[in-house]
Amino acid sequence: MGSNSLHVLKGIDFSVAEGEMVAIMGSSGSGKSTLLNILGILDEADQGSYTLDGVVIKNLNEKVAAQYRNRFLGFVFQSFNLISYKSALDNVAMPLYYQGVKRGERIDKAMSYLEKVGLAAWASHLPNELSGGQNQRVAIARALASNPKVLLADEPTGALDSTTSYEVIELMQEINDEGKTILIVTHEDDIAHMCKRIVNLKDGIIIDDNPVNQIRSKQAANV
Repeated sequence: MGSNSLHVLKGIDFSVAEGEMVAIMGSSGSGKSTLLNILGILDEADQGSYTLDGVVIKNLNEKVAAQYRNRFLGFVFQSFNLISYKSALDNVAMPLYYQGVKRGERIDKAMSYLEKVGLAAWASHLPNELSGGQNQRVAIARALASNPKVLLADEPTGALDSTTSYEVIELMQEINDEGKTILIVTHEDDIAHMCKRIVNLKDGIIIDDNPVNQIRSKQAANV
Protein backbone atom coordinates (compact mmCIF):
# COMPACT_ATOMS: atom_id res chain seq x y z
CA MET A 1 0.00 0.00 0.00
CA GLY A 2 1.66 3.21 -1.15
CA SER A 3 5.35 2.98 -0.29
CA ASN A 4 4.71 0.19 2.21
CA SER A 5 5.08 -3.46 1.33
CA LEU A 6 4.16 -6.59 3.24
CA HIS A 7 6.37 -9.64 2.78
CA VAL A 8 3.96 -12.54 3.11
CA LEU A 9 6.46 -15.28 2.22
CA LYS A 10 9.98 -14.89 3.57
CA GLY A 11 12.21 -17.32 1.77
CA ILE A 12 10.35 -20.48 0.79
CA ASP A 13 12.42 -23.42 -0.48
CA PHE A 14 9.81 -25.92 -1.54
CA SER A 15 9.53 -28.70 -4.09
CA VAL A 16 6.94 -31.33 -4.89
CA ALA A 17 7.64 -34.48 -6.90
CA GLU A 18 5.25 -35.96 -9.40
CA GLY A 19 2.66 -38.17 -7.71
CA GLU A 20 2.88 -36.62 -4.24
CA MET A 21 -0.15 -35.67 -2.13
CA VAL A 22 0.87 -32.75 0.08
CA ALA A 23 -1.05 -30.83 2.74
CA ILE A 24 -0.10 -27.19 3.34
CA MET A 25 -1.09 -26.02 6.83
CA GLY A 26 -0.80 -22.83 8.83
CA SER A 27 -2.85 -20.33 10.76
CA SER A 28 -4.56 -17.38 9.11
CA GLY A 29 -1.90 -15.02 7.75
CA SER A 30 0.81 -17.69 7.62
CA GLY A 31 1.15 -17.39 3.84
CA LYS A 32 -0.42 -20.66 2.73
CA SER A 33 -2.98 -19.09 0.37
CA THR A 34 -0.31 -16.81 -1.10
CA LEU A 35 1.91 -19.83 -1.70
CA LEU A 36 -0.98 -21.66 -3.40
CA ASN A 37 -1.72 -18.60 -5.55
CA ILE A 38 1.90 -18.48 -6.72
CA LEU A 39 1.89 -22.21 -7.45
CA GLY A 40 -1.40 -21.70 -9.30
CA ILE A 41 0.02 -18.86 -11.44
CA LEU A 42 -2.57 -16.50 -9.97
CA ASP A 43 0.12 -14.37 -8.28
CA GLU A 44 3.80 -13.93 -9.09
CA ALA A 45 6.56 -13.82 -6.51
CA ASP A 46 8.62 -10.63 -6.33
CA GLN A 47 11.84 -12.62 -6.03
CA GLY A 48 13.05 -16.14 -6.54
CA SER A 49 12.04 -18.71 -9.15
CA TYR A 50 9.20 -21.14 -9.74
CA THR A 51 9.50 -24.06 -12.14
CA LEU A 52 6.44 -26.12 -13.09
CA ASP A 53 7.02 -29.34 -15.04
CA GLY A 54 10.31 -27.98 -16.33
CA VAL A 55 8.85 -24.61 -17.36
CA VAL A 56 10.09 -21.47 -15.59
CA ILE A 57 7.06 -19.40 -14.59
CA LYS A 58 8.17 -15.77 -14.85
CA ASN A 59 6.93 -12.49 -16.33
CA LEU A 60 3.88 -14.02 -18.00
CA ASN A 61 1.18 -11.84 -19.48
CA GLU A 62 -2.36 -12.82 -18.49
CA LYS A 63 -3.08 -14.64 -21.76
CA VAL A 64 -0.02 -16.88 -21.42
CA ALA A 65 -0.63 -17.34 -17.69
CA ALA A 66 -4.18 -18.50 -18.45
CA GLN A 67 -2.87 -20.92 -21.08
CA TYR A 68 -0.39 -22.38 -18.58
CA ARG A 69 -3.05 -22.70 -15.89
CA ASN A 70 -5.33 -24.54 -18.31
CA ARG A 71 -2.48 -26.78 -19.47
CA PHE A 72 -0.84 -27.61 -16.15
CA LEU A 73 -3.27 -27.00 -13.31
CA GLY A 74 -6.65 -27.98 -11.95
CA PHE A 75 -8.28 -25.96 -9.14
CA VAL A 76 -10.70 -27.01 -6.41
CA PHE A 77 -12.09 -24.29 -4.11
CA GLN A 78 -13.89 -24.26 -0.79
CA SER A 79 -16.89 -22.48 -2.36
CA PHE A 80 -16.92 -24.82 -5.43
CA ASN A 81 -17.02 -21.86 -7.91
CA LEU A 82 -19.43 -23.64 -10.22
CA ILE A 83 -21.45 -21.65 -12.76
CA SER A 84 -24.92 -21.57 -11.23
CA TYR A 85 -26.94 -21.57 -14.46
CA LYS A 86 -25.01 -24.43 -16.09
CA SER A 87 -25.54 -28.14 -15.51
CA ALA A 88 -22.99 -30.36 -13.81
CA LEU A 89 -22.02 -31.69 -17.25
CA ASP A 90 -21.51 -28.22 -18.73
CA ASN A 91 -19.50 -27.10 -15.68
CA VAL A 92 -17.14 -30.05 -16.08
CA ALA A 93 -16.83 -29.45 -19.83
CA MET A 94 -15.90 -25.76 -19.39
CA PRO A 95 -12.06 -26.18 -19.27
CA LEU A 96 -12.22 -28.26 -22.44
CA TYR A 97 -14.10 -25.47 -24.19
CA TYR A 98 -11.18 -23.13 -23.45
CA GLN A 99 -8.79 -25.75 -24.78
CA GLY A 100 -10.64 -25.70 -28.11
CA VAL A 101 -12.00 -29.24 -27.80
CA LYS A 102 -15.00 -29.83 -30.08
CA ARG A 103 -18.38 -30.01 -28.36
CA GLY A 104 -19.05 -33.71 -28.93
CA GLU A 105 -15.65 -34.72 -27.60
CA ARG A 106 -15.79 -32.43 -24.60
CA ILE A 107 -19.26 -33.69 -23.64
CA ASP A 108 -18.01 -37.28 -23.83
CA LYS A 109 -14.96 -36.45 -21.73
CA ALA A 110 -16.99 -34.47 -19.21
CA MET A 111 -19.41 -37.36 -18.80
CA SER A 112 -16.54 -39.78 -18.25
CA TYR A 113 -15.22 -37.58 -15.41
CA LEU A 114 -18.68 -37.30 -13.87
CA GLU A 115 -18.80 -41.10 -13.94
CA LYS A 116 -15.39 -41.13 -12.26
CA VAL A 117 -16.70 -39.07 -9.34
CA GLY A 118 -19.96 -41.03 -9.17
CA LEU A 119 -22.29 -38.35 -10.52
CA ALA A 120 -23.19 -39.47 -14.05
CA ALA A 121 -26.86 -39.70 -13.05
CA TRP A 122 -26.76 -36.05 -11.95
CA ALA A 123 -25.23 -34.68 -15.16
CA SER A 124 -28.23 -32.50 -16.08
CA HIS A 125 -28.69 -31.03 -12.60
CA LEU A 126 -27.80 -27.45 -11.70
CA PRO A 127 -25.53 -26.71 -8.71
CA ASN A 128 -28.48 -25.61 -6.54
CA GLU A 129 -30.03 -29.03 -7.10
CA LEU A 130 -26.98 -30.80 -5.66
CA SER A 131 -25.65 -31.22 -2.12
CA GLY A 132 -22.41 -29.59 -1.00
CA GLY A 133 -20.54 -32.86 -1.36
CA GLN A 134 -21.95 -33.42 -4.84
CA ASN A 135 -20.97 -29.89 -5.88
CA GLN A 136 -17.43 -30.50 -4.67
CA ARG A 137 -17.32 -33.72 -6.69
CA VAL A 138 -18.43 -31.79 -9.75
CA ALA A 139 -15.67 -29.26 -9.03
CA ILE A 140 -13.12 -32.08 -8.79
CA ALA A 141 -14.35 -33.57 -12.07
CA ARG A 142 -14.02 -30.12 -13.68
CA ALA A 143 -10.49 -29.75 -12.31
CA LEU A 144 -9.53 -33.13 -13.79
CA ALA A 145 -11.23 -32.67 -17.15
CA SER A 146 -8.27 -30.96 -18.82
CA ASN A 147 -5.89 -33.65 -17.47
CA PRO A 148 -3.70 -31.22 -15.48
CA LYS A 149 -0.27 -32.06 -14.12
CA VAL A 150 -1.18 -30.79 -10.65
CA LEU A 151 -4.43 -30.51 -8.70
CA LEU A 152 -4.50 -27.52 -6.32
CA ALA A 153 -7.21 -27.58 -3.64
CA ASP A 154 -7.82 -24.58 -1.36
CA GLU A 155 -9.74 -25.69 1.76
CA PRO A 156 -11.76 -28.19 -0.33
CA THR A 157 -13.61 -29.52 2.73
CA GLY A 158 -14.13 -26.19 4.51
CA ALA A 159 -17.83 -25.99 3.61
CA LEU A 160 -18.59 -29.67 4.20
CA ASP A 161 -19.54 -31.80 7.21
CA SER A 162 -17.04 -34.36 8.51
CA THR A 163 -18.52 -37.42 6.77
CA THR A 164 -18.75 -35.65 3.42
CA SER A 165 -15.24 -34.23 3.91
CA TYR A 166 -13.79 -37.71 4.30
CA GLU A 167 -15.66 -38.89 1.20
CA VAL A 168 -14.23 -36.01 -0.84
CA ILE A 169 -10.67 -36.65 0.39
CA GLU A 170 -11.10 -40.38 -0.26
CA LEU A 171 -11.89 -39.46 -3.87
CA MET A 172 -8.74 -37.33 -3.97
CA GLN A 173 -6.73 -40.23 -2.54
CA GLU A 174 -8.01 -42.46 -5.34
CA ILE A 175 -7.04 -39.82 -7.90
CA ASN A 176 -3.59 -39.57 -6.29
CA ASP A 177 -3.29 -43.38 -6.37
CA GLU A 178 -3.52 -43.08 -10.16
CA GLY A 179 -0.45 -40.82 -10.14
CA LYS A 180 -1.93 -37.32 -10.06
CA THR A 181 0.00 -34.75 -8.00
CA ILE A 182 -2.22 -33.04 -5.42
CA LEU A 183 -1.62 -30.09 -3.07
CA ILE A 184 -4.25 -29.31 -0.45
CA VAL A 185 -4.37 -26.18 1.70
CA THR A 186 -6.23 -27.04 4.90
CA HIS A 187 -6.46 -26.02 8.54
CA GLU A 188 -7.93 -29.40 9.51
CA ASP A 189 -5.41 -31.77 11.05
CA ASP A 190 -7.38 -34.91 10.22
CA ILE A 191 -7.62 -33.89 6.55
CA ALA A 192 -3.88 -33.13 6.46
CA HIS A 193 -3.08 -36.62 7.78
CA MET A 194 -5.01 -38.11 4.87
CA CYS A 195 -2.20 -36.74 2.67
CA LYS A 196 1.30 -38.24 2.43
CA ARG A 197 3.25 -35.16 3.53
CA ILE A 198 2.48 -32.11 5.66
CA VAL A 199 4.14 -28.71 5.17
CA ASN A 200 3.56 -26.25 8.03
CA LEU A 201 3.87 -22.50 7.44
CA LYS A 202 4.19 -19.84 10.12
CA ASP A 203 4.75 -16.13 9.50
CA GLY A 204 5.76 -16.75 5.89
CA ILE A 205 8.33 -19.49 6.46
CA ILE A 206 8.20 -23.28 6.46
CA ILE A 207 8.66 -24.45 10.04
CA ASP A 208 8.46 -28.16 9.24
CA ASP A 209 8.00 -30.39 6.21
CA ASN A 210 7.61 -34.10 6.90
CA PRO A 211 6.16 -37.25 5.38
CA VAL A 212 3.34 -38.82 7.39
CA ASN A 213 1.69 -42.20 7.63
CA GLN A 214 -1.28 -41.56 5.40
CA ILE A 215 -4.68 -42.27 6.93
CA ARG A 216 -7.12 -43.64 4.40
CA SER A 217 -10.54 -42.06 4.75
CA LYS A 218 -12.34 -45.14 6.03
CA GLN A 219 -9.92 -45.04 8.94
CA ALA A 220 -10.44 -41.30 9.33
CA ALA A 221 -14.17 -41.79 9.60
CA ASN A 222 -13.54 -43.90 12.66
CA VAL A 223 -11.18 -41.42 14.37
